[in-house]
Amino acid sequence: MSAVTLNNIVKRFGDYTAVHQMSLDIEEGSFVTLLGPSGCGKTTTLRMIAGLLDPSEGEIAIKGKRVNDVPIHKRNLGLVFQNYALFPHKTVADNVAFGLNYRNVSKEDARRKVAEALDLVQLPDLGGRYPKELSGGQQQRIALARAIVIEPDVLLLDEPLSALDANLREDMRVELKRIQQSIGVTTVFVTHDQTEALAMSDKIIVMSEGRVEQIGAPEEVYNTPASEFVAQFLGASNLLSASCTGVSGGEIAVELPGFPRIVIPKQRAPTVSAPGPVRLIIRAERLVLKPEGTVAGEELGVDAAVENVDYQGQSARYFLRVGEQQLQAINMIDDHPFPAGSKVTVQLRAKDCAALPVEART
Repeated sequence: MSAVTLNNIVKRFGDYTAVHQMSLDIEEGSFVTLLGPSGCGKTTTLRMIAGLLDPSEGEIAIKGKRVNDVPIHKRNLGLVFQNYALFPHKTVADNVAFGLNYRNVSKEDARRKVAEALDLVQLPDLGGRYPKELSGGQQQRIALARAIVIEPDVLLLDEPLSALDANLREDMRVELKRIQQSIGVTTVFVTHDQTEALAMSDKIIVMSEGRVEQIGAPEEVYNTPASEFVAQFLGASNLLSASCTGVSGGEIAVELPGFPRIVIPKQRAPTVSAPGPVRLIIRAERLVLKPEGTVAGEELGVDAAVENVDYQGQSARYFLRVGEQQLQAINMIDDHPFPAGSKVTVQLRAKDCAALPVEART
């Protein structure tokens, strides 16, 4: 059974359409992420699932039951927002127990459930404290404990990690996934952070301007983007104008000036069906820089000039020129990156390339 089903959902605010004809099935027990830039409709979609907004058109079902007219407090959902929304005048234990107060739960059972929830988020001894006495990471865990203590049918998370610093955000990303897997709750997670989405999700829904661009597993949307928007939004990509010169069996031949002929596996270019103009997609981290003249071996090699370098500590982001084409490459470095002005050989593998027909451009 699908935990959440959206059937042709539309949301309008006056003349502005925030979500266009969105249909989606979220499997029971899965971790699904709505990913996209600000204004793409992801939070609006989450708020419609929660019952905080009514859809203008379409139907929403939770565990097979239509909930369009069901108020938020009767949907049995756990919610965690960006600002955590903890009650400052209540203790941690009272914050966690808040949702239980509106259910037929005895005081003894409520205390037990609160203790179990605090154990699950690894804060078992903080029940008597107040939110102002907690760090940002601890507050985030308490908000999560409050959401899961009611044993929700679906857990809805709206940018819950965005207020944390970078290192803590990475730690909480791992912790949140651990908690979700341990209790098996269906989770819908909203973020604009591609790294969070790729690391945590069973399925990613990439959104742009209120529309779904692609739905798939993290490796699918990353390695085989369905549109230029997806290719550019998830990581650093090179999108190069090229020509498909042949489609044969399970392979597609692609040519572009300054590069050797590239034969791409068909599964990396599923929408290319005939010769013609295409956009070749190569992830920046799939290009490997070597000293000029290095023999490529099984890889394809092309000579390039380093125009600029963005030093990032353990890695460097290179801006390269190959004839009329400009490329980006991200490589790990042992000591010093290739300096600007260097002549290098860029190595790539055909299986790391993807392609889209020009008519699929967005």
